[in-house]
Amino acid sequence: MPVYEYKCPCCKTRLELRRGFNDESPVLCPQCGSNACRVFSPVPVIFKGSGFYSTDYRQNKGHEPEKEETEKTKADSSKDSD
Repeated sequence: MPVYEYKCPCCKTRLELRRGFNDESPVLCPQCGSNACRVFSPVPVIFKGSGFYSTDYRQNKGHEPEKEETEKTKADSSKDSD
């Protein structure tokens, strides 16, 4: 059976109750006796493995060198080796 969190709108008391999925009986606050409302909170999501970050698919840090730059560096390196 799941555990649900409830909050009283009158006295702001928070409580947790273990209830069945089909249990529709009202939940009463233990402090003041008024009807408590169920609190919905986001579920944590954990991404494991590769493919979840922008850096997983990049091999060259965001952009490819232009052809002119590579040809220029090759020409410069051939001059240096002569």
